Order: sequence, then C-alpha cells, then structure tokens
Amino acid sequence: MEGLEGPLLTILTASTPLLIAAQGELVSERSGVLNLGVEGMMAVGAVCGFAAADLSGVPVVGVVAGIFAGMAAAALFALLTLVFVANQVASGLALTLFGLGLSALLGDSFVGIPGPGMAKLHIPGLSDLPFVGPILFGQDGLTYLAWALTIAVWYFLFRTRLGLIVRAVGDNHTSAHALGYPVIRVRLLAVLFGGAMAGLAGAYLSLVYTPQWTPNMTAGRGWIALALVVFAAWIPLRVVFGALLFGAISYLGLYLQGLGVGLPSQFLSSLPYLTTILVLVIISRNRVLLRVNTPASLGQGFVPDR
Repeated sequence: MEGLEGPLLTILTASTPLLIAAQGELVSERSGVLNLGVEGMMAVGAVCGFAAADLSGVPVVGVVAGIFAGMAAAALFALLTLVFVANQVASGLALTLFGLGLSALLGDSFVGIPGPGMAKLHIPGLSDLPFVGPILFGQDGLTYLAWALTIAVWYFLFRTRLGLIVRAVGDNHTSAHALGYPVIRVRLLAVLFGGAMAGLAGAYLSLVYTPQWTPNMTAGRGWIALALVVFAAWIPLRVVFGALLFGAISYLGLYLQGLGVGLPSQFLSSLPYLTTILVLVIISRNRVLLRVNTPASLGQGFVPDR
C-alpha cells in the first residue's frame, strides 16, 4: 500500500486542473456555446495568478486573480460570439492564440522566480494516518474545491430550475427564447463561469502543480479538458473518471521515463495527447451517444428578435 501512495498523489494532482477546467467548459457547452479558448484562458489565469501571489505574498490573492483573469478573457470571447455573433470556433482559436501570447508577455519578468505556493492541509491525527491520511486529508485547498465544484455543477444542472434553463437554452435556443428565457444572458453567465474555472485551473498549475511561472506551462491541458467534456458525454460526474484516467496516463509517462524504458522521452510525454486523440476517435464512431447527449444548439449563434 505504501508504494501506491506516491502514484495516487501524483495522479490526483495531475487530474485536478483538468477536472476544474472541464467542469467550466461543460457548463458553457450545456448552454450551447463552444469555447475552444480554454487553453488561452488557462494560460492567462496561470500568469495572473502567479504574478498576484508573488507580488502580494498571499496565494489566495493569486487564486482570485487567476479566476478574474479567466473571466476577463471569457468576456472577450462572449463579446465576439454573443454580441457580434462571430463564429465560435474561429473566436475560440483566436482566444487561445491571444491568451498564450499575452501570458508570455505578462510573465516575462516572472520567469524563474519561485512562487509562494499553497500550503497542504494538515489535520492532526487524520493527515498522519498511513496511506489514506496524505490522500484524503493532506491535499491543498484547490483540490478539495475541485471535487466540491464537480458535485455543485452536477446538482446545479440536474437538480435546479436554473440548471434546467441552461440545458433548455443549449438544447433549443429558439424554443427557450419563445418561452421568455433570456438566451444571451444565460449563455453569457455560462461562458463567464467557464472562463472563471479555466482561470482557476491555470492558477492551480502555477501555484500548486509547479509553483513557478514558465511560458506555455499549460502544455495543451486546455485541449485535454475540451476532450474530457466529450469523453464524459456532457455529464459532470463522468468528468471525474476521465480526469483521473488522463492523470494516470501522465504519471505512466513519467514512470516509464524513470525506469529508463527504451522509448523516446518525447513519445512518453505525448501519451496523454495521443490518448486524447484515440478517445475522440472512439467517441466519434458512436454516433448514437453523440446524438443523445450533445446539446442540440452547441456552437450555434443566436440573434434575438428585435
């Protein structure tokens, strides 16, 4: 059991940013908005979170800054797609490129500076328990928040009236508008929530995962989060399994490198992304699953009657 403790901790840490970002994107897509800018929003959240934490010396300030930075980037996407009715795919790709470039510019003076990092939770007696103590009672606050958010998103979407409205807007925005629901407002709030979660995931990378800032430290995790939403068939609780799976594959690549397996390190590092492609190919062949669970108006713009 002791030998499993390290791998499980690594898998849990690697899966947390994916879980956070995927839950935010899931809500956005449930409202009918496809935001491919998750990678860019995560990058902006990572640099702003690290900068705020470094300048203030308080990691919580960095977390808040990362959330608001992600929301600001999402607001730009919402302006383009919801107000000016620009193409969502093109706008999302542009946001990714913009976010990666902006984060590199803003973080230039913070490269190589060790960050304050977030302290691990320690409950006397519980955190010291063998095996289960460090895993269940020795994590940072953002890890617990990620799991709480998963439950909250599931409850919101499937157990509240507001969640029903979000799903109705995503399933058929024309009918929702005819019933008097504010489609643009609902989608705006969903997009902002997705941006906040992407920014939080980015702040996790620079404050917890590796407490420092380096350009392009998101390393494609935003794209994996997008794939997780499809992998989970737009159901929040299923995202957990996908995030843990990709976290395990990330650990496997590091573990094999440590064993000196005769495979190029570049190939081992690419295992999570190769798995992402494989999963998407398998899911795309299951047309019935996609027809049943995909929000009908996903990626479609909406112009209310004047």
